[in-house]
Amino acid sequence: MGEALLTFDEHCDVIVAQTDLLARHAEGADPAAPVPTCPGWDLGRLLRHVGADHRWAEEIVRTRAGRPADDGSVDDPDAYADLDPSALGGWLVEGAAALAGTLRAAGPGVPVWTPADEQLIEQSTRFWARRMAYETLLHRADAALVTGAEFVADERLAADAVEEWLEFSTVPEAYEPLPGVPELLGPGRALHFDAGRAGEWLLDLGGERPRWRRGGGAATAGVRGPVTDLLLFLYARPAPGVETRGDSELLDLWLERTRFWLEL
Repeated sequence: MGEALLTFDEHCDVIVAQTDLLARHAEGADPAAPVPTCPGWDLGRLLRHVGADHRWAEEIVRTRAGRPADDGSVDDPDAYADLDPSALGGWLVEGAAALAGTLRAAGPGVPVWTPADEQLIEQSTRFWARRMAYETLLHRADAALVTGAEFVADERLAADAVEEWLEFSTVPEAYEPLPGVPELLGPGRALHFDAGRAGEWLLDLGGERPRWRRGGGAATAGVRGPVTDLLLFLYARPAPGVETRGDSELLDLWLERTRFWLEL
């Protein structure tokens, strides 16, 4: 699958930088404003979710957790609900700094538990640095949509986030047969993702499991657009710059299967 486009230290930097931007987007905004891309959530809950995620990951890395860690605060709508809305920005920044500091102190490649498939995804601090970087980036996009702030992401950053998504799309939950669901894998099936100068990727669905690589090739269906829009498209966010072609049923099926973890 190749190494990440960004280094471990760069992912740590992204956690801090994206959280700073997220806090700025939300400054002065109504915490009760609904977040259309996270149904049932308001802006306050979105911010508390990100801050709870950072604190959860920080504890896992700090304690070198070797087994599943309690994530109750991450999706509990009442977690941290007693925080003063005016203090949420500072609380967010504080949590991101603590997470980045703990990650840097541990260093890359230190074994820790992750919720990802251990046969395919490295179980280490590298996972957490990258995952929290893009968890924060995508929720910044959600907040920007609510507040009307401009959402811009560096192309290299967005391309690395696309590759993280493609890695997640190779885990068994994303392709194994399910009752009443069409087969995703089949001879000659492939998806092509074209982000122009930012990169292109081919996902082969013709084998026993999905495999992706950088570059182009023959494909059954394709998605093309600016890399930031491509990333938003994968995450089921508004992406007006994206165009699709080819077998739309296969593409829709793949998106449905690979987005399973967004519901977790």
